This record gives sequence, C-alpha cells and structure tokens, in this order.
Amino acid sequence: MEQLISTKADIHPDAKIGENVTIEAFAKIDKDVIIGDGTWIGANATIYPGARIGQECKVYPGAVISAEPQDLKFKGEYTNVEIGDRTTVREYVTINRGTSAKGVTRVGNDTLLMAYTHLGHDVEVGNHCVVSNSVQLAGEVVLEDWVVVGGMSAIHQFCRIGEHSMVSGMSGVLSDVAPFTKVFGLPVAYMGVNLVGLRRRGFNREQIDNIHEIYRAIYQQGRNVSQAIEYVQAYLDPSPEMGQIINFIKGSKRGIVKSAIGQTATVDS
Repeated sequence: MEQLISTKADIHPDAKIGENVTIEAFAKIDKDVIIGDGTWIGANATIYPGARIGQECKVYPGAVISAEPQDLKFKGEYTNVEIGDRTTVREYVTINRGTSAKGVTRVGNDTLLMAYTHLGHDVEVGNHCVVSNSVQLAGEVVLEDWVVVGGMSAIHQFCRIGEHSMVSGMSGVLSDVAPFTKVFGLPVAYMGVNLVGLRRRGFNREQIDNIHEIYRAIYQQGRNVSQAIEYVQAYLDPSPEMGQIINFIKGSKRGIVKSAIGQTATVDS
C-alpha cells in the first residue's frame, strides 16, 4: 500500500515505517522507531528513539512519544515505549520511555489518551482504557484493562488501578484502586461499585450483585481488610470476580483506597 508521507516531515532513514502510514508535515520520526501499518502521525508530532507504535494508531499534533524520562536516577540506559494497535494519542500527550526499573513504558490496544495527558517512566496502561484530558500518571503507575480516569486527575507513583474501575475527574490517587470500583476525591475515597461501566461491558445482574456483596464486606460492615477477606472467602459464593478482587488486594503494596468514612484499607490493617 502507498505511504502518505509529507516531504516536509523529518524522518530518520533508519526508522521502520509500515504500509499505508500517513505522516504529516513537520512531524519528526527519529532513529530506532517502528511504526505499524495504517498508523496516522499528525503534524508536529515528535517520536524519539525507542518508540514501537502498533497498527492503525492515531498520534495527533504536538504529541511527544519516547522522550527521556524525567527521573534523576535515569543514566541514559536503553529503554522503550510500546504502544499497541488502534490506540489514539491526542494532542500534546507526553509518553516518557522507561528506566532500568522496568525498561519500558507500555500502552495497550484500543486505548484513548486524551489531550495533555502525561505518562511517566515505566507506566503500564492496559487495553480499552480511557485516560481523559490532562491526567498525570507518575512513574511506574499501572492501569489495568478497561480503566477510565477522569480529566485533571493525578495518580501517585507506583499506584495500581484495577480492571473496570473508574477514577472520577479532578481526583488525587495515593493508594491502589480495587477492581470494579469507582473513586473520587483528594485523596480519593471509595464511592461504590462502577455500576454503569460494568453494565456497559456486559456484566450480568448476578455478577454485579456478587461484586456489591464483596465490597459491602470490605467497606461497610466494620471489618479491617484481612477480616473482610476471611469473611468473603468463608461466606460468599466463589466467583472469578471474587478471585480477582482478593488477589488484587493481597498483592497491593500501597493498600487500597479508604472509604468515604473509614481509614486507608490495607491487607494488614
């Protein structure tokens, strides 16, 4: 297929450009860059060495991908940014490459990064995520699949946001956000199950009711998290969602967010 590349684009001869790629005027594509088939690169986008961009992506004007990390420990080691297929990177998004911590900053498939979003070094963003305008993700943050983050929110370094969860706009996340939940505030607090998101993604009534029961035990019945996990495993019907929630909480290093009326919830509290 034909490549639709402007003669005014600055493309290093060592860059690997797939078929049917469009690169508009004044975009800069550096050495050691791979761009997959059918991807569109807008005017004035800048893609630095180490970027690996999948197929049928869109990179809008002013975006900067694979710039050196803003980490004082970075010593120039070779690292990458990897972006999956059909992902959209809107205007002035910045995605820093990894450090020796993980070696790569990674964005999955079918994800939307809205304008002015920043992804710090070694961030991992899953598939089907929506990261709204001006969201700031610090280094080594992890967003699992199907996460929505509202505009102008900030997520602290090392935090993990569980699958199918929602962070409301203008929030500050200092702890891990458990799967299937919605949180809001500065710092965020648990505000319930992400009911609308779960319905949109095909969860049935029984699944949603089970998730509600698990989080009632964790947040609303006066137990600490260790006690809540014991109760859930002993008295509630097992399900894939239960296993996912328990494994997430047990693996949390920062503790899960507190409820609106409780204390920060950690597995050892």
